[in-house]
Amino acid sequence: MRETETGLLLKGYGLTTAEMVYRMPDYRNVLNTFVWQDYDLAPDYPKLFDFIEFWQESLDGPLHSVRFVHRQMIGPGEWRNVTGEFTYH
Repeated sequence: MRETETGLLLKGYGLTTAEMVYRMPDYRNVLNTFVWQDYDLAPDYPKLFDFIEFWQESLDGPLHSVRFVHRQMIGPGEWRNVTGEFTYH
């Protein structure tokens, strides 16, 4: 069973987005992009590097470059329990 996003965020995971620029298998002079996004742990980024290894081992288009950003959206000290809610129309 996969863990919830909130559970991952409370464990220190953050949203990692990577842009992979790769060469087309049949036309090596043509570059294309692929965007990958998942929750990952900084600074080691195990999920990102696992995906890059998968790409290099299993896919035909060789990687040209990889750019990525990481944003930790919530930390353990930022979590608050909300007991009420007001709606305003």
